[in-house]
This record gives sequence, structure tokens and C-alpha cells, in this order.
Amino acid sequence: MSEVGIESGQVEILAPKEVIYCGVCSFPPEYCEFGGSFKKCKEWLQKNNLELFEKLYSDEALAHATSSLSIEKEEKISADLQKKQKKEEAKQEREMAKVLSSKVLIKRIERTKRKHVIAVSGLEVFNVDMKKLAKTFASKFATGASVTKNAEKKEEIIIQGDVGDAVEKYLTGLLQEKGLTDIKVEQIDEKMKKKKAEPVKPE
Repeated sequence: MSEVGIESGQVEILAPKEVIYCGVCSFPPEYCEFGGSFKKCKEWLQKNNLELFEKLYSDEALAHATSSLSIEKEEKISADLQKKQKKEEAKQEREMAKVLSSKVLIKRIERTKRKHVIAVSGLEVFNVDMKKLAKTFASKFATGASVTKNAEKKEEIIIQGDVGDAVEKYLTGLLQEKGLTDIKVEQIDEKMKKKKAEPVKPE
């Protein structure tokens, strides 16, 4: 709290100002127009704070804000803003299309006839913290789990033990929590390659 001014022996105390932040871009609503998701920001504000929405975007507020601008300048600002918003929306659509076309691969790899490891790949497009998830697997299945690079130079989680079914169930639930119910989680087997027997050399 701040103390300002002393009048008639009394101290005036100012309460801290409450700042509202947009639930879409995280800017204060007054600055949403400078971001790339202005349309969604306006929809969020209208739904969550109608009073502030009216203050910023009512016909009267918009008329006041543009009264000092020339028609030509106003049109240019509007065109530039729409262009930026369309570009950002197209980018978001491409990213979402990439996510929806992806799949999570759970590879069951045979080390010996009795020992297996599970390699989980394809999670990089879902903003998953791989190291944190590896620790979760290690704790959940009481086994070793680590993050490595696969042949495509992408991160994958290696889990010790034949726990493919349990991993598949866990990842399916994790994706559902993120609203990614259409993402395919596929489990495949990769058997150990047998070494070719060396020809016997004649004595």
C-alpha cells in the first residue's frame, strides 16, 4: 500500500489497482490489438468482462478513438491489422493441422528373449516436457527411463521393461486431457536382429 498526502492529521491510503489480463494473449485488453489473435481476444473479453468490452469497443468508444485520425490513415491501420491477424490465424491453423496429423509411436524393442525396452516418440509437437514425462514413467512403473535422440535426431523416451500397454493407456489419457482425442497412439514390435553365423573356415 502507498501513503499519499496528509490532510487534517489523516493519512490517505491508496488501494492497489487491479489489472486485468487477456485469457488469450495474456496482454492487458487495451493492448490486444497489437497481438496476432485480436479477434479471439475480443470474443474472450466480451464473454468475461462485458463492461470493459463496451468501454473499449462500443461504437462510441471506437468513434472517439478514431476521431483524430484521417480516413486514409484509419483505413491503412485497419488493413494492416487485418493482414497481421489473418497471417497469425493461418499460422495457428498450420500448427494445428500438423498436430492433428501427428501420431505417437510406442516401440517395443526386444533386447533379449526375456528383456524389452519401450521407446516413445512423436511427442515433440504436443509441447510435452520429455524429461518430466520420463521421470513420471520411472516413478509410475518403478523402472529406469531416460530421454535420448533417435535416428531422426528427435527426442524419444526409453523405458526399461515390457510396459507398452501401460504406457499407451497413460499417453492416451494425457492427450485427452489436452483435448487431443483424435491423435493416434500406435504400438509396434521391433525384434532383435539375429547375427548371421560366420562361415566355418576350412582347416
